[in-house]
Amino acid sequence: MAYKAPRSLKASQEEDGPWPAEKVKELRHGGQPSTNWQEQLKGSEEDLVAPAKPLMDATTFKENFANTWENETELCYEVEVLEGDTWAPVEELQGFLCNQGPCHAELCFLCLVRSWHVDEGKQYRLTWHISWSPCPNCAQKLVKFLHDNSHVSLRIFAAGIQTTFSGHEDWLRKLRDSGAQLAIMTLKELQHCWDTFVDNQGQPFEPWPNLVEHIQTESQKLKDILGNQKN
Repeated sequence: MAYKAPRSLKASQEEDGPWPAEKVKELRHGGQPSTNWQEQLKGSEEDLVAPAKPLMDATTFKENFANTWENETELCYEVEVLEGDTWAPVEELQGFLCNQGPCHAELCFLCLVRSWHVDEGKQYRLTWHISWSPCPNCAQKLVKFLHDNSHVSLRIFAAGIQTTFSGHEDWLRKLRDSGAQLAIMTLKELQHCWDTFVDNQGQPFEPWPNLVEHIQTESQKLKDILGNQKN
């Protein structure tokens, strides 16, 4: 992939202020970063990518994507660029990350994305596989990000709906209305993450107990949220 534009994707810092490097110190890639990837990082942003395990621990994956830990979010991301009629993967822009203290994984991603110098004349598709749906604050930042980057689309596959925060239904609808695609992870998406992002030691993906029922419940919950408009 050729990076023709010198400008970065826009991510708002208006409310959050500076992004310290420690917020994304646990950034991991689904493969070793290429030389070109390293060259794209400029100034203090070089500190944002720290050497770490290239694959997620299998136990971490199972516990988080089974929604065992409500206060932790794991986010696996992939980037594709539209070449003709085909979405082509950008493998060097693939990885996973998690919460860093009070900074949610979604905001860590927006911090990271500022270092990506992409061709704004092309269309890009971001795909997230995330253990919990975005909270209202993260959803608000994502709405602004999509508004400011019309050449970028976002698909979010969540393992579960985060209901801890007041207003989560309204902001998920606003995120949908901004163009983001929202869905619950099925066995297909979980298998993909297991094969792509997890240090699975060659072991096949084994669904955990009640997984099918969980998918059905969360899918209906998301359908109800997106189908209801707040009066």
